[in-house]
Amino acid sequence: MIRFFSLHLHTRLFLLLIFAATPPCLSQTDVPSPAPAPVAEVCNGVLLTYLYAGGTQLPPDDPAHQAYRFQSVLTVTNNGVDELKSWRAFVGFQNDELLVSASGAVLADGSSLPATVGNNGTVLAGFPSTDLQTAIQTAGDLTQMQAQVTLVGTQFGVKPPSVPMPANISLANDGFVCPEPTLQGKNLMLVCCTQDPNFKTNITVADEFLPRQSGDLTIMYDVIRTYDTNYWAQVTISNNNPLGRLDNWELSWDWMREEFIASMRGAYPSIVDSSGCLFGSQASQYTDMDFSNVLNCERRPTIIDLPPTKANDTNLGLIPNCCRNGMILPPSMDSSQSSSVFQMQVYKMPPDLNRSVLFPPQNWRINGTLNPDYQCGPPVQVSPSQFFSPNGLSSNTTAFASWQVVCNITQRSTPRCCVSFSAYYNESIVPCRTCACGCASSASSNCSATSPAILLPSQALLVPFDNRTAMTLAWAQIKHLQVPKPMPCGDNCGVSINWHVNTDYSNGWTSRITIFNWGETAFVDWFTAVELDKAAAGFQATYSFNGTLMNDVKNTIFMEGLPGLNYLIGEADGADPRADPKVPGKQQSVISFTKKNIQGINVPNGDGFPTKVFFNGEECSLPTAIPTGNSARIGSSTTLSIFLAVIIATLILQ
Repeated sequence: MIRFFSLHLHTRLFLLLIFAATPPCLSQTDVPSPAPAPVAEVCNGVLLTYLYAGGTQLPPDDPAHQAYRFQSVLTVTNNGVDELKSWRAFVGFQNDELLVSASGAVLADGSSLPATVGNNGTVLAGFPSTDLQTAIQTAGDLTQMQAQVTLVGTQFGVKPPSVPMPANISLANDGFVCPEPTLQGKNLMLVCCTQDPNFKTNITVADEFLPRQSGDLTIMYDVIRTYDTNYWAQVTISNNNPLGRLDNWELSWDWMREEFIASMRGAYPSIVDSSGCLFGSQASQYTDMDFSNVLNCERRPTIIDLPPTKANDTNLGLIPNCCRNGMILPPSMDSSQSSSVFQMQVYKMPPDLNRSVLFPPQNWRINGTLNPDYQCGPPVQVSPSQFFSPNGLSSNTTAFASWQVVCNITQRSTPRCCVSFSAYYNESIVPCRTCACGCASSASSNCSATSPAILLPSQALLVPFDNRTAMTLAWAQIKHLQVPKPMPCGDNCGVSINWHVNTDYSNGWTSRITIFNWGETAFVDWFTAVELDKAAAGFQATYSFNGTLMNDVKNTIFMEGLPGLNYLIGEADGADPRADPKVPGKQQSVISFTKKNIQGINVPNGDGFPTKVFFNGEECSLPTAIPTGNSARIGSSTTLSIFLAVIIATLILQ
């Protein structure tokens, strides 16, 4: 017993796992009757076990939401006949867990620890050991065929001695099927995952690397030169989504082994700071290095693109596809500008001082300005990339090692653009939703974040929300609309788009799209896309934009500015800044459609309104209603009534 407690923690926990998995060591109350055969003894696939090792109460005392420490061990053992490459395991945490550390793994969604994982569980990916060999390959060497991850975190609500077990564990690699896990005792969960015979893959047992994956955005991390103490890496960001886009991109990751960036070409750290090296172990290792020239020593650096003026700079540029101010366009718009490349010199720390010892950074994250959100997976080693020879010869050069990071667009809970609807047959505008792009927590004291937006007159679209109050009240009085108290909050969107049904006749119809920029930042090479489920097939032309019906996105019309009109300016002061409201940047075009060969299309009934609208890749918030056909077009008498009502409302507000 004394020797047992002198063992390393990982070894003790593994022995505990073996003891717990053996039926004679379980108490009679823990063993089901009749006892099934232990999963560990019959698993000919990948065995996953989750062992809860213990927990304690954490301060402060809070009976309503008490926090408890938990420690557990996730073990992944390859009992199959094929090597398991880049293993990933799902743990269905369900007790509002906050994961603080995970030795031997990282979060597969690119999040850094600590991270909240208790809502929908999380996927763990192996690091630094990513591949698990078989017992046949290793003669049963568990150190090569097994990964153990010690998990430490905080959970809420399950008081010891009760056990906060996950709802499920499973292997997250493609091509495997996992049954429902089984419990042995109160603190051990097991599942045996086997290969799906119906799964088709383009990798064979003899392949050394996993195949490259497709995604909305891919990042290649290629080591192009390597030395004992440092290496040069080339990072290539490629946009593959026809509606994806990045402006002013920012790329970040976590160094896991105390690496630091000495120099860069084609991009630059957002913060140049070498103090972390000077006061860290790096200064002790590299005593002769001038750290005043080192670019960044942060554990999580943030990298930004360079302006075009640096493209031919002999020190910072001269990298193909670099230096575009962080703009990456969709390939459907301009394939020559759908990628961004930079290089960096990375210094390593012991025990990795060998030119063949290479580890990529983890927890990749990329974002832009008014662009979609991307969720990135862990880097997966793939076959070394090949590049055109820099000396102009017909041969290619090959990277020493390559890793691929796959990022996919995720739906943002609060968009950054919104849409309003209007039509020739209704005087009112259906505005953007209340708080379409979010509301501050303090907004409820001044306005209602839950009341639906009030219908507007068409003139209000050109006026900032804060200056619409009198106009809105006047319109509500004319149209006998109820006005809640407090009034609804604004949409708070930097970009709004109005879709107006312009005409409707027997053989076709037209619409008008107007894009408003309410922010101070101008958009260069902007684009918008609208999805029309039924009417898109009848698209004919746009008259002030360059519009095309997309082939690779169903029922979607892609629109961008014509040469010379591809610049959406920001909000500007009115003619008299002291009296006039600000004026948004605006672009507008009419779009024509035909009804030929489209059966049963009904424009006023909804077929003439888009089901999705995108601006620069960001999906915009849509109204919950469309204009109805119970009102005539605005006439001179109505316009006069609005004018008088606005004057009255303004006097009341004053």
